[in-house]
Amino acid sequence: MGCACTKQQRRSCEIPAVLAAQTCFNVAEVEKLYELFSKLGSCVVDDGFISKEEFRIGLLRNSKKQNFFAGRMFTLFDSKDDGLIDFGEFVRALSIFHPDAPEEDKISFSFQLYDVSRAGYIEPEEVKKMILALLDESDLIIPDDLIQAIVDKTFEEADSKADGKIDSEEWRDFVAKTPSLLKNMTIPYLKDITAAFPSFTLSTEKEHEIDSFF
Repeated sequence: MGCACTKQQRRSCEIPAVLAAQTCFNVAEVEKLYELFSKLGSCVVDDGFISKEEFRIGLLRNSKKQNFFAGRMFTLFDSKDDGLIDFGEFVRALSIFHPDAPEEDKISFSFQLYDVSRAGYIEPEEVKKMILALLDESDLIIPDDLIQAIVDKTFEEADSKADGKIDSEEWRDFVAKTPSLLKNMTIPYLKDITAAFPSFTLSTEKEHEIDSFF
């Protein structure tokens, strides 16, 4: 693939060997990911970046559908916070979902996913928004009282300081007690990369599985 260099100053030249050294991918896999990145980054505007609209196409197969979960994922992939995902950001974020990625990286990413306000803690409304977004993406309908029960249960178990919020330490302890929280933080086939956009969405067929996820 060569060097994924930029035509704009904010995009840096990303060398496959460097990205391989920084992530769970080898050089050949990084080059394969570049094919996927290029395909996705050119589906609306071929500018060498993945826009929010293109990200939604990859994640939801629909560029028009607004989804809170997709928005949060885009924000975390866009580590430079400039409204676009470059190739380095794409590879580094995907690496967190690799089966061999450190668990601590997965815990940190999942915490940031829920910490919408970037306040350093998770509030009940943020958990509720994420549940609703995952349900919407999975085409599941659950009564409001059950959703609230899931939120209440989450805070009952995770908010050990009983201050109405979950900080990173409490989240880490909660994950240790509830390993299933990280089940969607691993994409097995990243060990055998193909040119298809990964699925980060909640894969479930029964409503009660939503409860076990949280």
